Amino acid sequence: MTTIDATLRHALEVSGHDLILTLDPALQGLPETAHGGSVLAVFDALADAPAPREVSGIYRRRVPLGTPLTLQRRRADSTHTFVLSDPSSNVLVDGRVAPLAADANDAAPSRAGGGGAAPRRPVLSGLTRREAAESVSRAVASVVDEGPPHPHPPDEDDDARPYLLPISRACFACGTDNELGLRVQLEFDAKVVRGTWQPRTSFRRADGSLAPAALTTLLDEAAFWLGALATGESGMTTELRVSLHRPAPFGARVTVTGARAAVRPRGDDPRYRETDVVALADGAVVATARITFVVVRGAARRLVAGMLAMNDPACVRRVFPAYAR
Repeated sequence: MTTIDATLRHALEVSGHDLILTLDPALQGLPETAHGGSVLAVFDALADAPAPREVSGIYRRRVPLGTPLTLQRRRADSTHTFVLSDPSSNVLVDGRVAPLAADANDAAPSRAGGGGAAPRRPVLSGLTRREAAESVSRAVASVVDEGPPHPHPPDEDDDARPYLLPISRACFACGTDNELGLRVQLEFDAKVVRGTWQPRTSFRRADGSLAPAALTTLLDEAAFWLGALATGESGMTTELRVSLHRPAPFGARVTVTGARAAVRPRGDDPRYRETDVVALADGAVVATARITFVVVRGAARRLVAGMLAMNDPACVRRVFPAYAR
């Protein structure tokens, strides 16, 4: 049985002062693109830091699969920073792993339904929060439509009835044919996006805990669907801030939840949506995240075409009503 930890280790090789990262195709999110949660898992594995910690990334461009990428890493005290670049030296992701501030960890709810502060925004590669946001905006400006999004009609929702979200064959999170992946099935109703996942053997670590890659991926997947439901469009998650509060025991059922009412535009640009997501293992909070979703022009049309091949049209139409009629 191939494990996710072994897959991440095999993806890395040393090249001088830097590393070369070649992501396995099994780590796919959107077609031909690495799942955002899997890239965070690489940063987390390299830092090998104890919980509580924050793992974060600003995604500037699509991260390809099966392509040797340069990964620079630096460490200052207990903070690890990473810069992932493509063969043309274009920066793809800025990453950071650092101890979680004591007040942020204390504020995290210990049980389901508790309160808690949202994860703090990272400062990556010397960027301020404003500079990071502007940088991401410039990077995706060429592919983001200026037109208004097409949100899911709220009057079709039924508080008492959950609806399944679309799945795919190859996705690391939901792919039915992905031998390494989670194979999770998320659902939504008028209030939340949620899913309960029973860990698969490939996510068991040597110490008996759950691989953090499962948590970063579940949180990122839920955030994507929160953004898609809020806009009626597909896109990408561009800024991920995941707080890993405590290790999750392997075997414990993991539930991921994000409130739809908490999804909000970033500033005055409706293409960007901020989401808050929480992951619980056996009812105890193990991770929280604040993740930014951005609408990408043309992405929904391409994604829907593939989804209709294996999902009920009504399932796809509930999320992307303008593209699956």
